[in-house]
Amino acid sequence: MKKQIILSVATIALIALQGFKSPTDVSGKIASKKTQLTFFSHTAVEDIQAVNNKTVSSLEIETGEVVFSVPMQSFEFEKALMQKHFNSAKFLDTKKYPKAKFVGKITNLSGVNFQKDGTYTATIKGQMTIKDQTKEVIENGTVIVKGNDINLKSKFDLKLVDYKIAFEKGKPANNIAKTVAISVDALY
Repeated sequence: MKKQIILSVATIALIALQGFKSPTDVSGKIASKKTQLTFFSHTAVEDIQAVNNKTVSSLEIETGEVVFSVPMQSFEFEKALMQKHFNSAKFLDTKKYPKAKFVGKITNLSGVNFQKDGTYTATIKGQMTIKDQTKEVIENGTVIVKGNDINLKSKFDLKLVDYKIAFEKGKPANNIAKTVAISVDALY
């Protein structure tokens, strides 16, 4: 009876352990556990920063394909008025265009080892869509592999006029930078 109990416990333990991934088991498409997207605008008049913690993303390990879906109304600002202007029809019109999207690929995938802990430089090329305007984007980022976690990070500049977001006069023309800094931090 004791042998049977020990054998049963050992079998259950082995089955349970098979469900846990080690870094060498990383494969397929994985969804982000947490993705934070931040934008920052600097002008002589004021700095504006917003954070979005509701962005979702996926990473296909074998192909290097990355997809980010950004719910635009989920950006949080220091001041409620900034958030109201951001979502308005004159700026991002988030009722009409509720999401921004990036679909791309790590182009130097052979230089990234998802099976080994380390920090790797990645070049990502893809299509960024904001307000139904799609532009090709090529940016550098960092892939950090540590244990069972993969962390994708990137910082890049985005020209608002490329996505038909422009102010020629008035307060927004002075308060919002023509180019904003974007930071992405996705944990898989």
